[in-house]
Amino acid sequence: MNKIFISACLLGEMVRYDGKHQKLSHQIIQKWQEEGRLVGGCPECLGGLPVPRAPAEIQPESDKIITTSGEDVTKQFIDGAKYSLAICVREKIKFALLKESSPSCGSNNIYDGNFSNSKISGEGITAKLFREQGIQVFSEHTIEALSHAIGD
Repeated sequence: MNKIFISACLLGEMVRYDGKHQKLSHQIIQKWQEEGRLVGGCPECLGGLPVPRAPAEIQPESDKIITTSGEDVTKQFIDGAKYSLAICVREKIKFALLKESSPSCGSNNIYDGNFSNSKISGEGITAKLFREQGIQVFSEHTIEALSHAIGD
């Protein structure tokens, strides 16, 4: 049975920068949860960032991750990605369901780095590392594709 790494916020954990969650209500997620297939984690929290925390975005020109207050949190994001990958290695996970648009978990788009609420094509730090290590990454918008990929 294939396990799936999932962004903790999608499981309803209050780990987002604003202290909230983005819980997914989907029958496939419920089924996987009942089967014990989901392994939750928040890369940003695993990297040592608090909840709540200042919003952060990847700066395209430098690849640094900067908060609205100007703090460089790149190291915490990288550390969180590495810790998340270590969980996947330990659990032999080859699939991930990550929160789209996040500077950690965005798989197809991220915010533009200007805190303008505009999105650009790109991927978050954890999504990129996962892909580099052969983990297939999906978002809350592609749950059915993930289900197909794991053979459900």
